[in-house]
Order: sequence, then C-alpha cells, then structure tokens
Amino acid sequence: MIYVGIDIAKQTHYAAIVNSDGEVLAEPFSFTNDHSGFQKLLKHLDSLSVKDTFVGMESTAHYAENLTSFLFTRGFQVCIINPIQTSSLRKSNIRKTKTDSVDTYLIIKALILNHYRLFTARDFDSLQLKNLCRFRQKLMKARTKVKIQLVTYVDLLFPELQYFFKSGIHGKACYALLKEQPNPDRIAKMHLTRLTNLLSKSSRGHFNQSNAVRLKELASQSVGIKNSTLSLQIFQSIQQIEMYTQQLAEVEHSIHEIMDKMDSVIKTIPGIGSLNGAMIIGEIGDITRFEKPCQLLAYAGLDPSVYQSGNFTAARTRMSKRGSKLLRYALINAAWQTTLVNQTFKDYYDLKISQGRRHYNALGHVAHKLVRVIHKMMTDNVAFNLA
Repeated sequence: MIYVGIDIAKQTHYAAIVNSDGEVLAEPFSFTNDHSGFQKLLKHLDSLSVKDTFVGMESTAHYAENLTSFLFTRGFQVCIINPIQTSSLRKSNIRKTKTDSVDTYLIIKALILNHYRLFTARDFDSLQLKNLCRFRQKLMKARTKVKIQLVTYVDLLFPELQYFFKSGIHGKACYALLKEQPNPDRIAKMHLTRLTNLLSKSSRGHFNQSNAVRLKELASQSVGIKNSTLSLQIFQSIQQIEMYTQQLAEVEHSIHEIMDKMDSVIKTIPGIGSLNGAMIIGEIGDITRFEKPCQLLAYAGLDPSVYQSGNFTAARTRMSKRGSKLLRYALINAAWQTTLVNQTFKDYYDLKISQGRRHYNALGHVAHKLVRVIHKMMTDNVAFNLA
C-alpha cells in the first residue's frame, strides 16, 4: 500500500509519500492551492496505483474541500482524519514539534493505524448539499434585505399603494405595475385600458377595470414625495428581487436533483421535504462523526446551556445556540412540520404544552426527540416507522 499525507493550509499545502514498508517515496514537498499546484501533486501521484493509494487529509474547515473533490473525482481513495487523532500522535512523540513537514508524516501514521474515515460518493453529495443550502440561505437573506428596502422606497413615493394590494407590495401585479410606471403621477396619467390590462394579466384576472379606476384615483391623490430618484431605486430593487428569486429557483432545482439521487431515509420522516432534509444532511455530513445523539444535539446548538453559581444550579436553562445555525434552524422547522402531520410528535408537543411550556420551548423538546430519531435512522439507514 502507498500512503500520501497532505497537510492542508489556505494557500500552500505540504505532502509526503510513504509505502507500507516505511520507505519514503517522496520527501515532504509544498504545492500551491491552485491549478499549477494541483498538477504538481498529480505528477508525484501519476506513477502510483490509484487502487493501492490512500490519500490522507485532516478535516480542516473548508480549506480541504477543493483538493478532496479534485482527488476523489480522479479515483483516489481519500481519507478524512480527525485533527484530534494527529494531535494525540504528536503528543506521543518525545519531541513535541509541529511543522508542516512533520504533520505530513503524522497524517501518514494515522493512515497506517486506520485512524481515518474514507471519503465516499455520499460524502461528496453531502458536501454539495451543504454548500448549496448555505448559499441558498445567503440568497434568501439578500432578497429579504432588498424587499425591506423596497417597502421603504414605496412608503416614501406612493404610501397608499400598499393598501391597494391586499397581499402587500410583494406580488407579481404590484411588481409589474412599478416596473412599468414607478411613479404615482405617471400611474394617474396612464390610459385606463392599458392599466386595466396590465393589472389583469399580472394578477391572472383578479383585478378588473373598477380596480384600475380606484388605483388611478389613489395615485392622483398620493401624498408621496415627488422624487425621480426614488423611482429609479424602486425599479432596480424589483430587478434585484426577481434576480434573487430566479437564482433561488435554480439552486433549489439542484438541491432537489441531489436529494433524488441520494434517496436518503430522512425523506421518509413526515413533514420533512427535500429542502429541509438537504439542510439537515448537508450540515450533519457523515453521521458516524456523532457516536451519540447528544453529540449531534450539541453540534446543532440544541443542547441546554448550564448555569451554576456556588451551590445553585438552574433547573431550567435555554438552549446553548452554539454550533451550526443552519442545522438548528432546519431541525426546529422540521420539528414543527412533523408535529403537524405525525401523531407521535404531536402528542409529545401537546404533553410539553400541558406541562406549562411555551410554544418554542415545547418545540425545542420535539426537536430533541427528532434528533434522536434522525441519528438512529441515519446510523442504521432505516426508514421512519413511528405512527
């Protein structure tokens, strides 16, 4: 067997190659985190048998993700090593030295001792889900921010408009109107037929001529600021919102495709769809990282915080809210959805409410129960079976 130990850094990685007899095939060498650096690594690996080569790397945030994907897609057996393992090996040395060159040999030693987890196609899909779901959250936050800005602009320019549309200004009909004429004076001067057709088409027939007449009257009597720059801000804000909406649709389509391919047992839980399931799978990654459900709870920040002072220990505390914020959000949301459609979880929620718990507190307890179920399902790869 051939062992390749790679010490990961942000810009420059180090690698060394040793065979199973302990013979050093390549002394530690550096390569950059770019195309030329990766090609340099491949030159050292070209002469090796892919099937007999184990490439080991520490799990270090996102810095190893591109190299992991690069090697995995080329058929190499990529091994993910917990940094705790290499740390314990370092402490066992007589001289406690830490350099990039020494770390490559420690990683190889961890490989020889089987202190690693083999990176699989499922890990690759989970990694994609994690990146897509986190990007989706950023898009949603960005769109929400622009929507809030748009409300401010409309309040200044045409405050009466929000009362004309029952669902508020964030609808297709309102957006179509403001893109056509983002100014109350121009709306008041629009031809009645043109305005009626625009509203009717964009609202799928919900608005008729009488609505158009009332809108023209509102526009003519508007107390909004007469400012052309606000019209420009409204127009471009709507463009941004529609762009984010389109991007979200594309990202969600990719998420659905990956989830369909993975066919995870998590989708058998009532109330958990592809998007929520993708967030949970992506953030958890390899379930074997968590030996017990309590470790997964702590990773999600759903574990209770501890408050103690002297002889006093608080009987009730809030959740710690540490760890993965996205996983915590997905689990709380999944807990509520599951409560709505599954009798077992609904009974548990009702029990906590009857004990004097408030809604979100009770929901936290339901999330605890759901985490234990998810941990069992993903560990044993069994479908949901609670009635």
